[in-house]
Amino acid sequence: MYKSWWKIAAVLLLIYTVIAGFLGPVPKLQLLGETIRNLYFHVCMWFAMMILFTVSVVNAIRYLRGFQLKYDIYSRHYAIMAIVLGILGYSTGAIWAAFTWADPNSSILDNFKTIARDPKLIGAAIALLVYFAYLILRDSIQDIDKKARISAVYNIFAYAILFPSIWILPRILPSLHPGNEDNPALDVKNDISGNMRIVFYPAVIGWTLLAVWITTLKIRLTLLKEKKMMP
Repeated sequence: MYKSWWKIAAVLLLIYTVIAGFLGPVPKLQLLGETIRNLYFHVCMWFAMMILFTVSVVNAIRYLRGFQLKYDIYSRHYAIMAIVLGILGYSTGAIWAAFTWADPNSSILDNFKTIARDPKLIGAAIALLVYFAYLILRDSIQDIDKKARISAVYNIFAYAILFPSIWILPRILPSLHPGNEDNPALDVKNDISGNMRIVFYPAVIGWTLLAVWITTLKIRLTLLKEKKMMP
């Protein structure tokens, strides 16, 4: 039981996130309204994604230092799970944008074009596509050692692109996304009440622990398959 405390914590934190996320009090902001509840899902999933991509690149560096294949396996599976979180975060963000950025006087197509051209969404899409290429690159190389070495180097390259494309460039360019041009964002004083903060931080931890749990299961299965294949 003592080894599984963090798994129990993940379940409890996410149950708390869902219940408090849908039923808890939130600030009545004119632009966001009730959609601000998506903060516990969209934003928290992105935070968890960044954490897992960081773990992935750390294991890529560990592989390059000693060329132990287990670190390549760790790096791959953490990257895959981070991509899954990225897709979920991107999807929930797109849904959020459809409710908050849409102009009721414009057509659906015009609204979609406006949302799709936003620098924040473009940067996020670029970051995810770079990591999709990482998976394609791995599958295109047959030699195990060569695959691990090239993938590790590419992982470092992808991680170097991740932060500028998601956090830096979109904040420099004009954007509809919260945090730009006086749109409400993670402003502790004005936008997020104490009631939201006590849900937001546990949500980040909960999504991260769940993702790590799933990843460790995938890693264990992969290592078992590797052992069976060994003579």
